[in-house]
Amino acid sequence: MRIVISDDYQDCVRNLDCFSLLAGHEVSIHRDTVKSIDEQVARFSDAEAIVIIRDRTPITRALLERLPGLKVISQGGGGAAHIDLKACADHGVTVCVAGTSLPHSAAELTWAMILASVRRLVPEAQRLQQGLWQGELGRSVAGQTLGLIGYGAIAQRVAAFGRLFGMQVNVLGHRPTTIERARGDGLTVIEDRRAFFSQADIVSLHLRLNAQTQGFVRREDLLLMKPQAHFINTARSTLIEPGALVAALDAGRPGYAAIDVFDEEPIFFAPGQKPSDALLGRPNVLCTPHLGFVERGTYEHYLGDAFRQLLAWHRGEPVSAAGQSRH
Repeated sequence: MRIVISDDYQDCVRNLDCFSLLAGHEVSIHRDTVKSIDEQVARFSDAEAIVIIRDRTPITRALLERLPGLKVISQGGGGAAHIDLKACADHGVTVCVAGTSLPHSAAELTWAMILASVRRLVPEAQRLQQGLWQGELGRSVAGQTLGLIGYGAIAQRVAAFGRLFGMQVNVLGHRPTTIERARGDGLTVIEDRRAFFSQADIVSLHLRLNAQTQGFVRREDLLLMKPQAHFINTARSTLIEPGALVAALDAGRPGYAAIDVFDEEPIFFAPGQKPSDALLGRPNVLCTPHLGFVERGTYEHYLGDAFRQLLAWHRGEPVSAAGQSRH
């Protein structure tokens, strides 16, 4: 089977234990993401199978129309919004979306970013590398208010971290299931958006992106935050109204942000060149290159699932297929 794996930014897939599952197959691995249809066709033209690393490469009808030899797409972890399932069904391409998501890696990164932002760890570490000593006074999270937007598996872990560190944890009560779950865990639920944003010292965003949540956080919400408050996003950039966070930071409310997700990914620019994203290059914004799920254990889990599903399809066995399937 001719298999193409794209978007392996760290060139790490071949070093995973689960990669041995593909022994005996012809596997091509690419470290970059190609955006244009022509580039994607050139990359995938010989592929019988494509293995997706989450949503880094969208699978569109226009692409599928030019890949007549493609038979199957396999992805570990849930979520297939980046795949046109109807187009796959129309072209007889099986889509395997298998396994369960692992919330701990994203929760750990969220908490690391909260602590790094509040204690100003990155600028202080950079000062020391430049031969300078202490320059900015950070704050402890103990006694502060953590506001969570969303209360799924990741947010539940972040809430537990907050409580262990002595924080008051509030949850935005934007839907009945969130209210019930958060109150069941003994957390304070605030249904009024103005009160939620104005009271929080740290707001962390944990919604799943869909048609209802796109642009959920608005400029007027952010402008209610305190000048010394921190806004954290390790979920998806388009959960925020376009331009809203940049405008709010320019206005000084909130005063800080820590961001792991961007409108266009990956982001590259040369030294001295202006970044394409306006959140980069700001001294009050901690930016990381979408590391939420990027750690070895999660990769072993997601890609191991994807490889096992692909091999099961190849053997003609049942698979966890999204949409119509064809063996």
